[in-house]
Amino acid sequence: MVEIGPGLGALTGQLLDADVTVTLIEKDRNMVAWLEEKYSDPRVELFHADALDFDLRKLHGKGPVKIVGNLPYYVSTPLIAKFTSALSPASILVLTLQHEVAARLNAKPKTKEYGAMTVCTARRWTVDYLKKLPPTVFFPQPRVASAVVGFRRKTAEEVLPCDEGVFEALVRRGFSERRKQLRNLLSAFKGQWVELCAGLGVDVSVRAEELALGQWEELVRTLAPSEAQSAEEEFDEVDEDDQVLGPKSRESVHVNNLRHRAVHILITNALGELFLQKRSLWKDRNPSLWDSSTAGHVDAGESYSQAARRELREEIGIECVLEGIGRLPCSENTGWEFIEVFHGTHEGPFQLAPLELETGAFFPRDQVRSWVRDHPEDFSPIFPRCLSLLEESAQGSALRVQKEPKST
Repeated sequence: MVEIGPGLGALTGQLLDADVTVTLIEKDRNMVAWLEEKYSDPRVELFHADALDFDLRKLHGKGPVKIVGNLPYYVSTPLIAKFTSALSPASILVLTLQHEVAARLNAKPKTKEYGAMTVCTARRWTVDYLKKLPPTVFFPQPRVASAVVGFRRKTAEEVLPCDEGVFEALVRRGFSERRKQLRNLLSAFKGQWVELCAGLGVDVSVRAEELALGQWEELVRTLAPSEAQSAEEEFDEVDEDDQVLGPKSRESVHVNNLRHRAVHILITNALGELFLQKRSLWKDRNPSLWDSSTAGHVDAGESYSQAARRELREEIGIECVLEGIGRLPCSENTGWEFIEVFHGTHEGPFQLAPLELETGAFFPRDQVRSWVRDHPEDFSPIFPRCLSLLEESAQGSALRVQKEPKST
């Protein structure tokens, strides 16, 4: 459990009674001193930090995460955005919010509370208005009513695939001037507007607040069509010696468990941190699991090194010098792939491919090691073996440096 703003620890005590480990994020220095004295418990991890500035990477590697908190009302909106973001490891949040914010999160189309925040949050989260709280239950008493709101992260089956960046941009543009018709706010699509509205089953004079979540998603899918992968992609089928037999479709390769080729690329920065990608919800293999910086199949007619450079460009939008650091033999454990593993250095920023990657971030190498050890279920089955190759390569480089003769 992660508690935002524990204050004097009234809720913290209840959480510890439930026999869970607790991470506390508290901004007030005086409260931190109180909490350190009151909860000197090995199950409690305490961060003296502003939750808005807190590094979400610190919450990874601890298993399933649930977040609770009585949020400061003046920063509740950005805090919700942060802890429901793609990088957040939370599966459930239970938050006390200002009633007005809670009403907006749980609003229905064609109401004044329904807005961009409603639609963008509902894209990935089911939001439930759980309980209204009067000012009298707080000390000191606020001037407004409050509410408890629950958030549950949606499964892949509940989320329609579409480009997240385009979705959020269109929704925020559409609600930027509520009184205007969408065709005037989304003027770039005026030539298609009649056809678009017919497909959505709405009038051409529709306003943003009249479109339900599913209609916004269909609008984005029409204007920016994309897919996680195509069954018609072609890979080279290879024999037990990794010799090419001929091209086959992705579907044929996977359905028939044919031997083929793949690459994994591990990118580190100057601090030695390792960039990990979280695979998209809609990938056909290992969806929503953490993986190497980039990974993908070798297309028909490509070499391993050509595929590695292409995957870098397509998945994270960079180019860098790559060094081969090892090879994994083809077996049932690799999904019948011969895998070549490469390493490169880059500081970012990265341009993550829509529908391919959920999110990505640099993580300290020590944290990655312990995360893989404690929660291997969070990773694709190939990644730990790729990490081992990177560690072996680093150790080998260190030994070579030690053996070089000193100049006289």
